[in-house]
Amino acid sequence: MRDFTDLAEKEGWKDFIRPVSLLDGCTVDGKIYCVPINIHSWQWLWLSHKAFEDAGVPVPTNWDEFVAAAPALEKAGKVPLAIGGQPWQRTGVFNVLIPAIAGKETFLKVYQDKDAEAAAGPEIAKVFKAADDARKMAANSNVQDWNQATNLVITGQAGGQIMGDWAQGEFQVAGQVAGKDYSCLPGLGVNELISVGGDAFYFPVLDDPEKTAAQEVLASSMLSPETQVAFNLKKGSVPVRGDVDLAAANDCMKKGLAILAEENTIPDPPRLNTEDTNNQLNDLFVEFFATPSMTPEEAQKRYAAIIESAD
Repeated sequence: MRDFTDLAEKEGWKDFIRPVSLLDGCTVDGKIYCVPINIHSWQWLWLSHKAFEDAGVPVPTNWDEFVAAAPALEKAGKVPLAIGGQPWQRTGVFNVLIPAIAGKETFLKVYQDKDAEAAAGPEIAKVFKAADDARKMAANSNVQDWNQATNLVITGQAGGQIMGDWAQGEFQVAGQVAGKDYSCLPGLGVNELISVGGDAFYFPVLDDPEKTAAQEVLASSMLSPETQVAFNLKKGSVPVRGDVDLAAANDCMKKGLAILAEENTIPDPPRLNTEDTNNQLNDLFVEFFATPSMTPEEAQKRYAAIIESAD
């Protein structure tokens, strides 16, 4: 793979890429082998202004207000919460509820420390109660893919969706304006934090001086302030640069950048768990969302057992 250490030092990547862990993920033996281009996070609740207007209730500012508005949405023929049928979407919803409802400390105890006592404790019990509310609100969400669920929000057929910030790209393509047509609540409007993941480009070593030079131009262009804003607005992600011009940023990007500036972040759960643990959690949440007779207490007991046996 192409070594970009010289370009990174010349342009000062370490001085503007935030958080620095994104660049650390590209670094092997002190050399930089990839170009991080964005930050993706799961912790967002996307809300349709049209849906709430049709239901005659204010657009919620947090999770509790959203749950309270569900009956009015249903009465107006709306799906309160749109969730696609794929397992990762159910698990994603639960993993967003943990830091929002139980807090960052509990989230890290469970997934980073594998603390089974915390997983069986009262804070996670609150999370399962919220997950029970979520499955009731999503009972009539009969779509499969995540972007189909997002489209229900865009078209005002659903009140909201818990999904990563890539959903914002769908709103952008639909010509909707953040703060006017839809709202975004990081941390479900309860605990405003975001997880830190994202995309990066790797380049092969080529025996062609012209193409090698072109790689360097492309890598440099990807990290330019102008590209960072333009690209991430289309992608729905947040720039890796902490020094971009916020004049071009929309309401949701500004919220994400402000949270990053405060360094109120968490790692993505899949990075803290093995694939075996992640698959066990997927199986549990698919069953929980599909089985109304499974109580939150039963589900939490199984959840704690998975955490206790996790690697």
